[in-house]
Amino acid sequence: MKVKRTTLAKALIGAVLGTAAVLAAPVQAKEWKSVTIALEGGYAPWNLTLPGGKLGGFEPELVANLCDRIKIQCNLVAQDWDGMIPGLQAGKFDVLMDAISITPEREKIIAFSKPYAATPATFAVTDPKVLPKASPSAAPVKLTGDPKTDQPTVDALRKQLKGRTIGIQSGTVYTKFINDGFKDIATIRVYKTSPERDLDLVAGRIDASFDDVTYYAANNDKKENASIVLAGPKIGGPIWGPGEGLAFRKQDADLRAKFDTAISAALADGTVKKLADKWFKTDVTP
Repeated sequence: MKVKRTTLAKALIGAVLGTAAVLAAPVQAKEWKSVTIALEGGYAPWNLTLPGGKLGGFEPELVANLCDRIKIQCNLVAQDWDGMIPGLQAGKFDVLMDAISITPEREKIIAFSKPYAATPATFAVTDPKVLPKASPSAAPVKLTGDPKTDQPTVDALRKQLKGRTIGIQSGTVYTKFINDGFKDIATIRVYKTSPERDLDLVAGRIDASFDDVTYYAANNDKKENASIVLAGPKIGGPIWGPGEGLAFRKQDADLRAKFDTAISAALADGTVKKLADKWFKTDVTP
């Protein structure tokens, strides 16, 4: 849950770029007959690039449904995560959809739709001596983001991961959690993509990784990831924000309202659950 994603430092850079773009562009009413939506195209099963270059996955299928509901032509393009927020602010894209967790820091820069998904995250290992294998039936541990209430869970993980190397994808909502909680007792290795990190985990170059449970659910059945197992508690709750939502420029409130209406309808009629079961093998409705 991607989920999915930006660090505060990158967010501040995006804010500077965004402010310049907003000041330079005249405010105009739009009919919104078509929009350009940026996805990473490499964060399966949320979004992925299929043979031939077409984008597939949970989000492309969901947004096709949303765009049909509001009668807007949606053009999907692949974009590296690092360029998404600057590209949105500069007018290169109209919407971002990349398992982006809604957080207060991001809401200072960009606007979000209502959440269309909410998922917990967890560690993964290849050696259960690093961290005990997770119980599939265990409910997520809910963290609030307040050290006073979250510390017992973090302290237990710190004791087990002391001296280890933890891999994390750059710019995710989980990066801050790992850096704040473990950087002083473990080596943190940052990767551009989750698959690159997984290669190092399988090869033994890192001891553990941390990512969205839906990412692991869809990717750990691949032959090359057969040795990867979920470990420790599933971590969910307010620490990750309300969930994942579409991202917009703040001035495009009318476009955001259209998608909010479509998301509400897709949640109500079971479309989101149906697509989640297909791609994640679990219900992620918020």
